[in-house]
Amino acid sequence: MKVIFFANSDWYLYNFRRSLALAAQSRGYEILLISPPGEYGARLRSLGLDWRPLARMDRRSLNLVTELQVLWGLVALFRRERPALVHGFTIKCAVYGSLAAQLARVPARVNAVAGLGYVFASNDRKARWLRPMVRVMLRLALRGRYTRLILQNPDDLEMFERSGLIGPDRIDLIPGSGVDCTRFTPRSEGSAAPRPQPCVLLAARLLWDKGVAEYVEASRLLRSAGRTIRFLLAGMPDSGNPAAVPESTLRQWVEEGVIEWLGHVDDTSELFRSVDILALPTYYGEGLPKSLIEAAACALPLVTTDMPGCREVVTNEVDGLLIPPRDASALAHAIVRLIDSPELAARLGAAARAKAVAHFDERIVIERTLAVYRKLL
Repeated sequence: MKVIFFANSDWYLYNFRRSLALAAQSRGYEILLISPPGEYGARLRSLGLDWRPLARMDRRSLNLVTELQVLWGLVALFRRERPALVHGFTIKCAVYGSLAAQLARVPARVNAVAGLGYVFASNDRKARWLRPMVRVMLRLALRGRYTRLILQNPDDLEMFERSGLIGPDRIDLIPGSGVDCTRFTPRSEGSAAPRPQPCVLLAARLLWDKGVAEYVEASRLLRSAGRTIRFLLAGMPDSGNPAAVPESTLRQWVEEGVIEWLGHVDDTSELFRSVDILALPTYYGEGLPKSLIEAAACALPLVTTDMPGCREVVTNEVDGLLIPPRDASALAHAIVRLIDSPELAARLGAAARAKAVAHFDERIVIERTLAVYRKLL
């Protein structure tokens, strides 16, 4: 039984969905992965997965002719491959994948929307212009008895139910793509040399909406207060997103000495074990932030905002600290609390690890996702 995974990048498929693809393949599903071309396609193939590039697709494109070519290319591919189910990831792929699947008479469709993203979270002119059109396309994409929608947090669930885009009986709530809790593990006692300075990390796509400016400002505030703390920034600007932080700005911050920019980091498990605190001061339309659950699995104390997706990972004062969005002062204060109270940091980190194992382990996510397939097939 063939299942097609359709995403807007091979990077996403490799980093977020390869475990699901491998697990489904081991259960007897024939898995085909489709995305625009990129450097991660070869890595997927090296794992024994069938990945194929989709030409012409660009998530930034608003060119009607190009978008219709992409849609009809998908229809042709689906007719040729004759899958039993198409699983689309992110709003654009969910819309295009579902519409193409309907036209190609694919029996079943699963759409995974990880947060409301730029179109619904941003208030700039382009996002406001796109929003009504995306709603109409979502309504068309989500119709049909054999269509299901997977969401990652209760806030998004409430929004979709309120909007009437899909019936609540066809929505499944699954907490993200999960984390490999056997790879993301706490630092062993005594395994690392003592650090001369406390170390804070923000690991994310470098978008303004991820709270990057607030993170930098928190660093400035603590430097001016005489605190010596390393602020690390891991990730790259997302050229496909209008809210991307310019690389020139990142380099200015490095020259100023307020951050250390690591760029792209392949092995984040080792990175998490090398720092003391994970901060994510986001006000983006998150689903369930992967950096939070990975850091939680490593028993790091977490500081994040009281926003959808984030508050599903962190319960304030129980397994992390929640702060208001867009508040650099609150972020700085939370970081100082954790540094000045190692007992608090250790307690929150241990509780974060326990929650990750109990709720966010990728084996749980995989089983629940395969259960969605079984409902439809």
